[in-house]
Amino acid sequence: MDTLGTITVAAAAAALAFLGVKGRKRLALSRAKHPSLAGHVRMARRIAAQLPFYEYGESEFARIDGASDAVAARRRAGFARLSALYRERYAKTRAATDEARGGISDLQFTGRYRVPFQFSRIVRENLSAGSFLQAASGVEVTDLDGNRLYDLTGSYGVNVLGTDAYKACIREGAGAVEALGPVLGALHPVVADNVRRLRAISGMDEVSFHMSGTEAVMQAVRLAQYRTGRRRIVRFCGAYHGWWGDVQPGIGNPRPANDTLTLADMSERTLKVLAERRDIACVLVNPIQAMHPNAGAPSDGSLVDSGRHAAYDRAAYADWLKRLRAVCTGSGIVLIFDEVFVGFRLAPGGAQDYFGVRADLVTYGKTLGGGLPIGVLCGRHALMQRFREDRPGDICFARGTFNAHPYVMGAMNAFLRRLETPEVEALYADLDGRWNARAEALNRRLEAEGLPVRVVNMSSIWTVLYTRPARYNWLLQYYLRLEGLALSWIGTGRLIFSLNYTDADVAAVTERFVAGVRAMEADAWWAGPATSNKAIRRSLLREMLAVRWRGLRGRGGAASASTGNPVPAE
Repeated sequence: MDTLGTITVAAAAAALAFLGVKGRKRLALSRAKHPSLAGHVRMARRIAAQLPFYEYGESEFARIDGASDAVAARRRAGFARLSALYRERYAKTRAATDEARGGISDLQFTGRYRVPFQFSRIVRENLSAGSFLQAASGVEVTDLDGNRLYDLTGSYGVNVLGTDAYKACIREGAGAVEALGPVLGALHPVVADNVRRLRAISGMDEVSFHMSGTEAVMQAVRLAQYRTGRRRIVRFCGAYHGWWGDVQPGIGNPRPANDTLTLADMSERTLKVLAERRDIACVLVNPIQAMHPNAGAPSDGSLVDSGRHAAYDRAAYADWLKRLRAVCTGSGIVLIFDEVFVGFRLAPGGAQDYFGVRADLVTYGKTLGGGLPIGVLCGRHALMQRFREDRPGDICFARGTFNAHPYVMGAMNAFLRRLETPEVEALYADLDGRWNARAEALNRRLEAEGLPVRVVNMSSIWTVLYTRPARYNWLLQYYLRLEGLALSWIGTGRLIFSLNYTDADVAAVTERFVAGVRAMEADAWWAGPATSNKAIRRSLLREMLAVRWRGLRGRGGAASASTGNPVPAE
């Protein structure tokens, strides 16, 4: 073989070897993704874009699962009773919400996606309790009609210590900074004490302040990319890290996040990918995923059957984090703990102390502001530095007009000081044991009465599971509201208790919760024909395909506005 031929063969062999290595890497990456749609964000977006809109009419609403005439009649009577009670009990709150909704896009969104979309219109018209409150005290909130409800919303995670504590933090903080007022740019002296306390809590060298948890995560990712010189971000399937594009690929983000890899949580294949790749800047961990790895926040808006799952094993998740820590260290990957939601709820030292694992960067938010908006990033000096000593033009810029706002810093200082008081230390004593016992007590009551509902908890964060396959589980939130339990717009997917709940308070919530489940069962919403979650999902798929097909045939692509008739589950 001549020299040219030898070179050609060698080049071809090298090319094939390169393609082989690249192919193996791509295969390993694909296998490290969770097999669900949540693990394949591009496919999820494509499928979501094809879902046709349709809704159930009045005649089929109560029998979409193929229920008998007798069962459907009980359901219609129960729904009419609910509707009448909602109109009577929440009249003022509902009227104020209806008046404001046209100018508040958030209300339009949350109202529409509180339940599966096929039921949404009828539910909105009949079961609105409104979105306004006039007061909060202890563990209760009061709406515009004077109804007092036990607060299970947790203010989306902010309310760890109880609303009274945060009112006090805001008052104390405002008093401490009043002489300076809303002067921005310069720092109030209270900031220095906040930094000292945050360094002690986080175990990190430096701190930067932001106006939200989303901003803090943005800065953490940006610094990781800047200091490592790598571009890839790894997030875990189902995890939430704010609403900005790079950490929310797939549904909800109109732009592709091409540098983001969504891998399976608690997976050996994921660890292998992290160990072998050299383009990954950081791995983001949201510890709330310990409760439902590889699944998103359990909203009632997606509760189409009883397939919601959750389980919590603290030891197993701590072991996973330790192994993840070791792999990131070995591969030069920045490990970021996003503690915006769970920070200070699990332990005074946050999730790092709770699980016994140290990150390279950690973000906080929610409760840390003492009731006011805040985002904080803590990290090692080598990662937090936003410039390079040897290249003065190479910087990583991040600022914000309201960062370190004096009033926010004052409220934060009041909160951080509160963490060290005997009263708050008592709230954290045997925290898991106390809340586990409370959840177990509720489950015993539900089981004793033969009700198809259970709860799973991660300390003071609970989620509701359904043990009987059914299409109407999302209705439970409305029965619970009538019993005096206030839930957030995602319904029964996440109940967030503040730590100031006493045993007596939880006992009252337990009684009301059981009463709500009992009332829903009495109205026959779980009395449909025996089925399975798989059969329900197949039935829904057939519905959607039928509507899609009719739309394509009848209107050149427009989906039908109604199913026309129910498609019973098998």
